[in-house]
Amino acid sequence: MEEYLTAKQVAKYLQVKPLTIYQWARTNKIPAVKIGRVWRFKKNIIDSFLEKKSKERKK
Repeated sequence: MEEYLTAKQVAKYLQVKPLTIYQWARTNKIPAVKIGRVWRFKKNIIDSFLEKKSKERKK
């Protein structure tokens, strides 16, 4: 079973503030799942998302 990351862990991984991650999750700017009342993120999906965004910027 794959482990979910918290917003704080994703913020540290992406080197942004946790508040930024919450805002991105709420506005669907970053892939996230709400489990109960807490946002959760899968690292492999975040990595794929970042790779896709990087390729879009290069075009």
